[in-house]
Amino acid sequence: MFSSGPRGPSYAKLKTNLQSSINKLKLLEKKKMESTLKARKEIAHYIAAGKTERAKIRVEHIIREDYLVEAMDVTEMYCNLVLARFGLIQQMKDLDPGLSEAISSLVWCAPRLMSDVPELKIVADQFALKYGKPYAVACREQSISTISEKLIHKLSVQAPPKVLVEKYLQEIAYNHNLEYTPDPQIMRESEWGADALITLDVGSKSGGASGGGGSGIPQQPFSYPNLRHEFPTEDAGTWNGTRLTSSPSPPPYTSIGAVSPPSAPPSFRRLPPPRTASSNSSMTSQPRYLHTRHSSDIL
Repeated sequence: MFSSGPRGPSYAKLKTNLQSSINKLKLLEKKKMESTLKARKEIAHYIAAGKTERAKIRVEHIIREDYLVEAMDVTEMYCNLVLARFGLIQQMKDLDPGLSEAISSLVWCAPRLMSDVPELKIVADQFALKYGKPYAVACREQSISTISEKLIHKLSVQAPPKVLVEKYLQEIAYNHNLEYTPDPQIMRESEWGADALITLDVGSKSGGASGGGGSGIPQQPFSYPNLRHEFPTEDAGTWNGTRLTSSPSPPPYTSIGAVSPPSAPPSFRRLPPPRTASSNSSMTSQPRYLHTRHSSDIL
């Protein structure tokens, strides 16, 4: 792991230039976006006048400017991250893994953006004093894997793809209510390239590239257990000519003896039947339960 060099950095200088880089990056992003909008109107005039080749050259310039704006946005994000963890940089002698991508990317992009943001060179020099000159050289030569791939792509000097130029022209023409027919040869080549990435063999019986997250690898059939082998049965006799089988190890039930039926609740107890009309004639023979007053009691 890279550690501090023999001569330490100036943390105040590093912090000041990080903040200055953020402010200048924001200003440059705004200016470049405004200039890009003006350039789009100019390209729309070229399309309306039928000057397609001239419009394509201007579109390539716009694409590079858009890439540069995105690279500046990523650089600004890394500066903010370093400022947010500045105390960690001051306390630790070695390079923290959580800051390795941000710091290595800032050191790498400093020579490429120093014409627009000279403060980034001072930031890179302070990091070289902090983590050593070999680390700074490795970052500039892009021999460290922690440099942001997105930043490398956005700051590349290669010409933009032709299909991207055609799509930019389509978008500009659409926004300005103009008609533009892209080059069919370029669009066809881009479609062929996209089709080459996906190969679908519909008639294949070996699995193919299935949807829904399938891997396209032929799947082995599920191996069901052999029930006859793992769970053998025993002969339980015959009934009407049919052989009956039973499990050799039935579940062990514990005998609990005879179980008496539960007693009926009071509401279910039987009551005597009600009296009928035939039984009214024998009411005189039944004892009276009502208290009657005798004549002797009256006298």
